Amino acid sequence: MTTHETTQGQDVVDILTAGHQDMLDLVAQIQQATTAEQRRDTADTVIAEIMRHSVAEEMYVYPVMEKHLPNGSEEVQHDKKEHDELVDLMKQLEDVDADTEQFMNLISDLESHLRHHANDEEQGQFPDLRKHIPADQLRELGEQVEKAKAMAPTRPHPNAPHSELFHKTVGAGVGMVDRLRDKLTRTKHRKGLRGFEPLTLSTPSRTYHG
Repeated sequence: MTTHETTQGQDVVDILTAGHQDMLDLVAQIQQATTAEQRRDTADTVIAEIMRHSVAEEMYVYPVMEKHLPNGSEEVQHDKKEHDELVDLMKQLEDVDADTEQFMNLISDLESHLRHHANDEEQGQFPDLRKHIPADQLRELGEQVEKAKAMAPTRPHPNAPHSELFHKTVGAGVGMVDRLRDKLTRTKHRKGLRGFEPLTLSTPSRTYHG
């Protein structure tokens, strides 16, 4: 599925809302899994999706929120703090055995944080985006989000915030060693989840400036 096919007729709110649901669906799969291997594989996938989603928001959506929404700067700082909390949980998950109670407790915490973050955006910020930004510009912003997701890092860095990692790797033209590339492609066809695209490191051709 190409970016054009994915976003045609959809705006950035549609795309990000669908992404929230996909991530929560993946968390539910972990909770229902019967083996540690299934839990680990699905956890790797949801980590990748959260990273891609978060980077895309910070690269394209949050600057627009800061510029156009009432209290936009405060909203963005709140959202970035929630992203950092999600990254901390994901770092912990990568170091915990998937057949332990600790792992499942971390998954429950991840679900709680995801739902809270999604509700904040969907109930308040997303309606404000549609109120203050023309529809064609929201569709263009959605295209930029999809492009960013396609080249974003898929794992939390042990030292740097994910937004810094994006700038350091993509901005410098340095490709990440992505252990999830093949699995994400397989999952796209097997599960039919939205937004799974092969990962590339190309520069977006256009940027929405508001």
